[in-house]
Amino acid sequence: MRVLLHYDMDHEEPGLDIVSCSEQDEERFAELLPDAEVIWHVLRPLGAADMDRAPKLKLIQKLGTGVNTIDLDAARERGIAVANMPGRNAQAVAETSLLLMLATLRRVVAFDARTRRGEGWPADRSLVGGELAGRTVGLLGGGEIATLLRGMLEAVGANVVYTSRTRRPGDPAWRELDELLRASDIVSVHIPLTDETHHLLNAGRLALLPEGAIVVNTARGAVIDEPALVAALESGHLGGAGLDVFEKEPVDAGNPLLALDNVVVLPHVAWLTGETWDRYFTVAAENCRRLARGDDLLHRVV
Repeated sequence: MRVLLHYDMDHEEPGLDIVSCSEQDEERFAELLPDAEVIWHVLRPLGAADMDRAPKLKLIQKLGTGVNTIDLDAARERGIAVANMPGRNAQAVAETSLLLMLATLRRVVAFDARTRRGEGWPADRSLVGGELAGRTVGLLGGGEIATLLRGMLEAVGANVVYTSRTRRPGDPAWRELDELLRASDIVSVHIPLTDETHHLLNAGRLALLPEGAIVVNTARGAVIDEPALVAALESGHLGGAGLDVFEKEPVDAGNPLLALDNVVVLPHVAWLTGETWDRYFTVAAENCRRLARGDDLLHRVV
């Protein structure tokens, strides 16, 4: 079975003919599509035109959870199965969310820049970090990532509240969204991007956050209205942000968020650990074997 790993790395699995292609190499991708029976997909969007160039394609296997970068309607129309693998990156993303909270609170960007300039001990009395202990962290989402993160945060003394589509009777930490925002010193995003969640955190909702609050996003960039976020940061209403995702990716060098020293940024790599890759490939290879046998796929979306 010919598998096209759409990422710049090599991998071998018994019984599978795996070829790899960087997400930035469009020419090689076009050359490999006609023979691909399975695509192991990461982030570069897959649309109808790509699928039409792959007549043998039977499965698009998302290496991760979010399938917003795959044209699901086009796949459905062409009889191409789509599957994902929820939870396999949860530990890495939860840890990165915690990292971004700490890095933002402790003003890592500003201190790093001063240290690299040889300035040493800060003379600026306003450049003071903060601690997670005692702060209220609001989690947007109640899935596996949010659950893991909740345990980490509570272990260091933070007060955690969360919201989810389904009310959780009997859990005193559950809040309605607006109530959660009003209570949160830090809000962390752990929900998928859908029509309903697009710009969920708009100017009005960001304004509900307390003065000096911090926003962390390791989910999808467009859950937050970026111009509204920039305005809230520049006005001083928000104290900082830790962002692994952006509305447009790769993020443009001219994005105003990159110019702010109270913003910590990563290039959509919260999931990117060796351990995550091991878990991804286990599921991806199993679904290829199931496809060959005609068995039901794990975590089929389409």
